[in-house]
Amino acid sequence: MAFLATSWLAGHRSGAPVEVPTSSLVDVVDTAALTVPAARPDGRSGTPGARGATAARGRASSVVNPDPRWVTRTAERTGIPAVAVRAYGRASILAARQLPTCHLGWTTLAGVGLVESAHGTVGGAALLPDGTSSRPIIGPALDGTDGVAAIRSDAAGRRWHGDESWDHAVGPMQFLSSSWERFGADADGDGVADPTDLDDAAWGAARHLCSGGVDLRRGPDWTRAVLGYNDSDAYLRSVLSAALLAARR
Repeated sequence: MAFLATSWLAGHRSGAPVEVPTSSLVDVVDTAALTVPAARPDGRSGTPGARGATAARGRASSVVNPDPRWVTRTAERTGIPAVAVRAYGRASILAARQLPTCHLGWTTLAGVGLVESAHGTVGGAALLPDGTSSRPIIGPALDGTDGVAAIRSDAAGRRWHGDESWDHAVGPMQFLSSSWERFGADADGDGVADPTDLDDAAWGAARHLCSGGVDLRRGPDWTRAVLGYNDSDAYLRSVLSAALLAARR
């Protein structure tokens, strides 16, 4: 799988029909049985409620954590790094609390994370315990060549990728600066909304996928949300395949 290479291509819809996932297939990906057990701020299992809801830029008033036993079991079952499972689980808990009509399952985030950066390990990077990667994950320059869009760099983007001329998608969920300004959030309570930290990036991706009033239990809405993240037929198929794999293992 070509990580990063599928991101932010210009004119990359094939025009060929893409089979929309049926409701039953989306239920496999996003059913409540596969979402993370709700967690209290102390990490114990509990019932979702307003206690964890919040605030500016999606920041949780107190950090929530999925049940560590669930994280360990899921990581062992799927082969996804435990740090990534924790991030996707936390984001799904926050989505259930703050975006309850979206019905975002953790496996959809895992599908995006695998396709975008192999869960923060693309190019030989290691995913560290704090959710960052051992080396920067920066997509190609969006300079209008080789089929990519042409997007000029701005101050917000340069903070993360350092290119004075052209924008780049950054971090394990491959955010552009404009998207991060809209959807970025601090999920781990360190006071920084950081697209290079998978904890924050997974929550930002959840907010992105849940924008536009979608209900991800519905196949057409799930498809629209993923294509809204990256408007590519091949990307849609890859994310769906990865999400189903995580759900079925």
